[in-house]
Amino acid sequence: MGSAGSSAYEGFTAEERAAMKDHARELKTAARRRSRADKEAEAERDVLAKIAEMPEADRVMAERVHAVVTAAGAPVLAPKLWYGMPAYARDGKVVCFFQSAEKFKARYATLGFSDQANLDEGTMWPAGFALTEVTPEVETRIAALVKQAVS
Repeated sequence: MGSAGSSAYEGFTAEERAAMKDHARELKTAARRRSRADKEAEAERDVLAKIAEMPEADRVMAERVHAVVTAAGAPVLAPKLWYGMPAYARDGKVVCFFQSAEKFKARYATLGFSDQANLDEGTMWPAGFALTEVTPEVETRIAALVKQAVS
């Protein structure tokens, strides 16, 4: 299928395998929780703990994104971990998420939106945004996107 000069598929990267393991742990942890209130409180603590573990540049952005998303998406969105990254879900389905640059060795962090987000605009619209810094202008844009996503 490939030419002699192309490399063969080598499977998932170490970062992708680690994200899948994180997701499996998240599912097991969620299954052990008791009441809905306990689940929500624990999920929020998990997200904040994961953010605290991030390298400073990603942590600072993730903290700001978390504050903006929880304020703009309240009370519709609930924080949760998704593949080891902070995410925000409506009725258990992820609407948006933050992906640190360090975790996947990328040059920028990402704010992404799933197909659950109401961001439709014509026949094509962005579902992911590169973040290198969260300025007041970026916070305003994130808040507007989150409000639109849950409308």
